[in-house]
Order: sequence, then structure tokens, then C-alpha cells
Amino acid sequence: MKLTTNNAKAIREVNNQPGQRKEIDMRLHKRISSTVMIMACMLSLGGASAHAESPNILFIPVDDLNHWCGYTGRNKQAKTPNIDRLSRMGVSFANAHCAAPACGPSRAALFSGMRPSTTGCYKNGDFAIHNWEQYVPEGISLNATFKNTGYTVMGTGKTYHMSETKHMKVLYASEWDEYPKSAKPYGGGATKFQGYFDPLPIDMKDEDLSDWHSVSYCVEQLQKEHEKPFFLACGLVKPHLPWAVPRKYYDMFPRDEIELPAHLKKDSDDIPEAGKRIGNKNDHAKFLKSGRWKDAVQSYLATIAYADVCVGRLLNALEKSAYKDNTIIVLWGDHGWHLGEKERWRKFTLWEEATRAPMIWYVPGITKSGTVCHKPVDFMSIYPTLCELAGVKTPDHVEGKSIIPLLKNPDAKWNSAAITTDGYMNHAVRTERWRYIRYSNGNEELYDHSKDEYEWKNLAKNPAYSVDIKRLSAFLPKTNTKNDSKAKKK
Repeated sequence: MKLTTNNAKAIREVNNQPGQRKEIDMRLHKRISSTVMIMACMLSLGGASAHAESPNILFIPVDDLNHWCGYTGRNKQAKTPNIDRLSRMGVSFANAHCAAPACGPSRAALFSGMRPSTTGCYKNGDFAIHNWEQYVPEGISLNATFKNTGYTVMGTGKTYHMSETKHMKVLYASEWDEYPKSAKPYGGGATKFQGYFDPLPIDMKDEDLSDWHSVSYCVEQLQKEHEKPFFLACGLVKPHLPWAVPRKYYDMFPRDEIELPAHLKKDSDDIPEAGKRIGNKNDHAKFLKSGRWKDAVQSYLATIAYADVCVGRLLNALEKSAYKDNTIIVLWGDHGWHLGEKERWRKFTLWEEATRAPMIWYVPGITKSGTVCHKPVDFMSIYPTLCELAGVKTPDHVEGKSIIPLLKNPDAKWNSAAITTDGYMNHAVRTERWRYIRYSNGNEELYDHSKDEYEWKNLAKNPAYSVDIKRLSAFLPKTNTKNDSKAKKK
């Protein structure tokens, strides 16, 4: 069935026609509705569908979690015993990268199976102008594909971007989002920059944050009997700002023992003009002036520790359940996070700190415990890999590549690169050795990770590396969809 390929084409056509972005092409939705009806007919006639022996899936997106966890070795101060526990169960990817360095477009790409350069969804602010369905039409997403194939699909917390809850409810058979009034998704009553620019003046309990209740919902689902295999998504909001968690997590990281991340003064000097314009340039000056750099690092570590406890509750529940021997676990952070590296904070850049995030797979019968893969992969691989593992046909529109060969053998031959996109025609290519960045104006950056893991020396202007740049350029997306959105908010 080639209908899904036409869907992707139709999205590009709409995105490239100025003035038509304010309305969703109804013909596209008719096509998708037809697709869903056809798939339903196939199921009723005995076509490909989920069976009781099909694997269950525990899907764990973690918001704003960068590569500060045990198996990467990036920051030895981080305390993530439960994420480390999951790492020891399966394969951990030490060179995994997001499709876009922002929550909304990263998730839109992963769930749709289409890169930002295909859909035109580049920034969080795009959702302020257009609906989620403009980029991820109903019926083609990862969870919809599993639902249409006969899985019981359940989810809660931040799986899609938070503003798309209505669309999420359409695709999830069951979703629990009636948190107690005291439980706030982002801060338990804190304002956005408390724990970041400002001290955290309040204390709270674990239960004051919505992540606690999201996990409780998923624990309940793991205790129930399900007739069909399930896809259960538990989206954790932390460590997203505000960095407000119970004081006990702060106490794990005494302020006078905090070490700053590796950084280089005037690191921006060899960055081209296009690179100097990206990311949060103003935050670093504020931290240098206030002297709160160590405080912010402490806050981030504390918030990661809280998220790690939530992961531990999920693992404990699965271990005690009837599904422990037939459940795939996938944990991923939606993008990285700067904490002063390259004189930047937060995300929204194409450097290692903003693109690299954890990705851990546990697949019973396939993954070997405690293995680490250093091959470059991006999160576009998640959709096709889950489909293949579950025996579900991967829709034709999906652009990612299955990583099952790497799940079986982390050292297997791998000729792909990880691609990250931040805005129209701004791309980063990551291989085992190189990071190559090309901006829409032609500016370039090149870093040799075999000698420069923190990307302190831009080699792009050195003619000795012209052959390497040419080779890396071949990985750049061939499709680049213009987005006429006026949204500037990231």
C-alpha cells in the first residue's frame, strides 16, 4: 500500500505553498482516514495483526535529559542508578542524537517517522501557529500504527509535546491525566526559572509533581491483565525547567562539591556567524554575573536524580509483573542540554551537548546485557525498529533505519550517520569520528571527535579536511521543506 508515501508528499506540498499553512489539507485527511479504514478491514479479514505472543512495549521518553548518565561517562557527578540498571539489562547507545534540538519537533519527527526537513516542523513555536496534525496527521504516527495493528495503546505524561493532548487522546486507547490539583506538570508550584537563574524557595514531596502520578498510572497498567499486547508510554517531564524537585535530591549533590562541565573561554571565537546566532547566548552572561553556575548544575543533577527514581519505579513494576519476559523497553531523551558548554545554555543548537541524549534498549532474546554501542544513530530509528521487532509492517512514509543489527551486535558494520536539524536547511551530521554542521547560508563547522570530544576547534576552514567535508555532505537531507510560519518562539 503506497498511500503513506503520498501522505508524506502531500505534507511537503502543503508546506511549500505560502498561505495554505493556516489550514490542513482536507484531502490529506481523507487519504489518512481511508488508510485507517483499509487497515481495519485487513484486520477483520485476518490480515497482519498483533497476537498474544507479540512483544509488549514500555516506551519511556524523558524530557530535556542530556547525556549525563552513567554509561556515557560524560558527567561523573550524575547519580542515575536506575537508568544505569536499565543500561545493564540491554544495549545503551553512546552516540545517539535527536532529529531536532527542541521538544516539539523532536517528538513530531520520532512519532511521525518523518524528519523535520520533510514535514517543515522545525521549532516549538511552530505549534503556536499550526496544529500538531499539520505535521503528524492522525493515523500515521508510531502509536497509531500499533493501535491499528491490534495493540492496546496506552500513554500518559509528556509523550507528544504537551499542547497536543487532544490528538494524543485520539490515538491512545487509555490515558490518565487527572492529576491531583497539587501536582503540577512542570514545577510543583515553582516558577520557570526557580532553580535556574533564581534559588528554589519552596520544598515539596515526590507526589507534588505530575511525573509521580504518570508512573503510578503505568504501574497500575502493568498490574492488570491485558488480552492483547500493549504499547505503554510513560512520558516524564523532568528534568525540564523549572528544576524544582524535593530538597532531598538537592542534598545528594552538595553545592561546595559541584564541578562545572568542561568548557573553554571564548569558545565561540571560531564559530561562523550563523553558529553565533543560534542557541541561548544571553543565559551564560547572566550566570557569570550572578555566580550561580554551580547552583544551576546542582539543580540539573537533582532533577535528573528525581527522573531516575521515576524510571526505577517503572522497572520495579515491570519486574514484578507477568510481562517481564516479553516486554521491550525503550528509554530516550528527546534532545540534549547545554550547561555553559560553548557558552550556551538549554538546547536549540547543533552541537554535541544539544543533540546527544541517552537511548537504551532492552529486547528479550535479542539484546545482550550491559553492552554499549558507539555507532552513530538518531531517534528516527525508533519507529522502524519497534515495528520490525513486533512484526508490524513499517509504513512506507517512515524515513528512519532499523537498528536491529546493532541490537544484536553493537559492533556490527554500520554505514549510517545521525542527522539533526534546527530550522530550514540547518543540519548537523554525526559519525563515529566527525560532527559536520552546515547552515542555510553555507557556513560550516567541522569537529574531530577522535581528538576533540568537546568540539573546541572548528576545522571547517582548513583545506586539509575538504575531502572529509565532501563525504559528510552526502548525508545531508535531500528534502528541505520551507515553513512559512511566522512563529519565532522556541
